Amino acid sequence: MGMNESRVALIGIIVSSKESIDQLNHLLSEYSEYIIGRMGLPYKERNISIISIAMDAPGDVISSLSGKLGMLPGISTKTITPKQVNI
Repeated sequence: MGMNESRVALIGIIVSSKESIDQLNHLLSEYSEYIIGRMGLPYKERNISIISIAMDAPGDVISSLSGKLGMLPGISTKTITPKQVNI
């Protein structure tokens, strides 16, 4: 599969400090046309937020968003894509 073919991905985000929340939300709105859904879970006991982003986008778009998110202070991310299966 080429980098420009659309694929499904899940980006897991843990927000451990509030300093980058505005930049995080700005990036997510910038890529909103590719986002299928978003779920945010505030975990007050540990003072963090856990966010799941499901998206359908070309591989380079997924990599771009994931890379930009990962550079934000106080933000940790991991991107999951499905294993290739020939149907």
